[in-house]
Amino acid sequence: MTTTKTRRLKSIRLIISSQEIGSQEELLQKLHEESYELTQATLSRDLKQLKVAKAAGMDGKYVYVLPNDTMYRRNSDVPITSTKEMMHLSGFKSLDFSGSLAIIKTRPGYASSLAYDIDNAELDEVLGTIAGDDTILVVLKEGTPRKPFKHALSAIITELR
Repeated sequence: MTTTKTRRLKSIRLIISSQEIGSQEELLQKLHEESYELTQATLSRDLKQLKVAKAAGMDGKYVYVLPNDTMYRRNSDVPITSTKEMMHLSGFKSLDFSGSLAIIKTRPGYASSLAYDIDNAELDEVLGTIAGDDTILVVLKEGTPRKPFKHALSAIITELR
């Protein structure tokens, strides 16, 4: 079960990664449109927690951007409809294995929330996860076959079904 704050942080990431947002007021309005009721002070704390920064956009205006390991960037390959619709997408791109390790590739900004969902599902096959911006390292229990793991993971990542 995800908390309201977790869902709100995910919505903030999705909005910033898919639209040019230039002010807290504008972001607050977008969140209100998505039925989030929060104050400017709460939003400010959320932006600090997410390590959101401002950077010059293509037109020279400053917009919010999400951190990436080496730079701040926006993800423009996701067409925006609504964050509620986008939140039902896992951002999943691929799954590969190496021994008892699984590597999950996601769209930028999706890895940490997907890793959170995997950890909270308490899958018997999983010892733990480590997430970056667009990559998750899943450590599997010794000797875990891939097929049962993929089946268990499909409850979280619908694209694996």
